Formats: sequence, structure tokens, C-alpha cells
Amino acid sequence: MKLAGKVAIITGGAMGIGQATARLFAAEGAAIVIGDIAAEAAQEMVESLLTSGAQAVAYPVDVRRPDQVEQLIEEAVETFGGVDILVNNAGVALAKSTTETSLEEWERLLAINLTGPWLCARAAIPAMIRRGGGAIVNVASNAGLVGFPNLAAYCASKGGLVQLTRAMALDCAPHQIRVNAICPGHTRTPMGDGFVAAQADPEAFVNEFINVQHPIGRMAEAEEVAQAVLFLASEDSSFITGSILAADGGYTAR
Repeated sequence: MKLAGKVAIITGGAMGIGQATARLFAAEGAAIVIGDIAAEAAQEMVESLLTSGAQAVAYPVDVRRPDQVEQLIEEAVETFGGVDILVNNAGVALAKSTTETSLEEWERLLAINLTGPWLCARAAIPAMIRRGGGAIVNVASNAGLVGFPNLAAYCASKGGLVQLTRAMALDCAPHQIRVNAICPGHTRTPMGDGFVAAQADPEAFVNEFINVQHPIGRMAEAEEVAQAVLFLASEDSSFITGSILAADGGYTAR
């Protein structure tokens, strides 16, 4: 029960890494607030958590909308009394090169993957200060640490999130709020599966890129990434802030 008595907001918590994190956090005693644009899927997730005996609620939120983000934080405080943990997990990918990416696509990716986490953190930090501290975990990517072909906007957004994490950690340290990021490698999630399907030869992509390029020889499971998120959100990492944890099967160790 590493998170007993804690209130955790997880954006994009209806599926993938967010869903795995919500289940793990609930098992560790946290009250879960899922903020997701997929309202129906988020509510189904909450009902599953309630069945298991957890405390959980869902609120529809588009992380690009400051008003919706602020409402999410307010609802969490009203329902559970405060905010202790924020997991900025909501994100999208786009398999296009620099010249193939339209301005609209570029702006959408940065708005969701980079501006969204900033908006959520900006709204949650005052509530965390009132609780005496907290933890923010930004779900970035190994694409924020190294470049990948045909992922221009995604790499830019995740690289920006890595640097935002470091800057926010310095801003938040005096308030006992720790800010860290996790950089997963390719993970078996609906978004990851969609990225594979967008390749010219999905089977070859899995065999030649994912399996070969990751020294461990396979992609990650969402539950494995969730365990790393738990570490950064819990007191197990009480003296860690401003850190970027690569959970990428050794990809960036080359």
C-alpha cells in the first residue's frame, strides 16, 4: 500500500500505460481520478476499479483546454479532498516525417503532448502545495532522448516534455513537489499498436526495429512501465526530482 491515502490524477487513464498505472495505483491504495477525452472508456475503467474495491472517478477532459483542466483539478479536490500525484500520460503519436507533417498536425501534437502536461501541472501545483507536497510524473518517451525517422512532431513534443520536467522540478522543489519523467521504449498499447499498423510493413517493423533495436529483444508491456511510474510517484523515490528514467529495454544505452 505505497500510495495509501493519496489522491492520484492520471490523464489518458482509460487505456494503455494510463490504464495500467491506474490499476496499479489503486492496488497500492490511492484514490484514482481519471481524466480522459474518451469519456465512455474512462467510465468503464472506473467501474472496473470500483468493482475491485478502489475509490475512483472519471472526468472528461481535453488537456488542450485550460478550462477543462482546471475543472478536473477542482473536481478531484472536491471529491477526494486534494491532489497528491499527477501522472501526465495523455498523448498522441504521428508517423510522419518533417516535410510530410502539416502545420495543423504539428500544432495538435505539441498541444496534447507538451502544452497539456504544462496546463495540468500548472493547475495541480497549488492543490499539491496545500497538501504539503506531491509528485508529478510526466510520461515522455525515448523519442524525447534520441531522434527517430518519420516522427518529427512526436520527437519534438517528447523532447520538450523532458526539458519541461527538469525546469518544473526546479520550480517545484521549494514546495516539496517532485517532478520526474519516464521515457518508455515501444510499448504494447493501443497507441503503440496503431503506430506499428501505420508502417509500410508492420511485421518487418516489429522484427527489425522493435525486437532488434531494443537490446532486451522485445517491446514493453504497459504493466512494466506502470511499475516505473509507481516508483517515481511513491516515497521510494523521495530524494529524486528532475530525473529522466529511460524504461526502454536498453534502446538509449547504445
